[in-house]
Amino acid sequence: MTTTLTSKGQVTIPKQIRDALNLALGCSVNFAVNREGDVVIQKVGARPSPKPDRFESARGKADVKWRTDDLMALLRDEG
Repeated sequence: MTTTLTSKGQVTIPKQIRDALNLALGCSVNFAVNREGDVVIQKVGARPSPKPDRFESARGKADVKWRTDDLMALLRDEG
């Protein structure tokens, strides 16, 4: 696998390598050079957890079972 160095000193990590290391957006990596002069890339820590769902704490909390007709009458101030 070959990649090209950009003017900013950046390279794209090939997909095969990203998949092998289970790298995803937001993952940290560490680069090192071993005694033989090879560059070694290592995944650092765990993948960041996704942003919490702001509605999760309220989901499934309602204990009143509304019938659609009753709810619509209430919302329309018909009853």
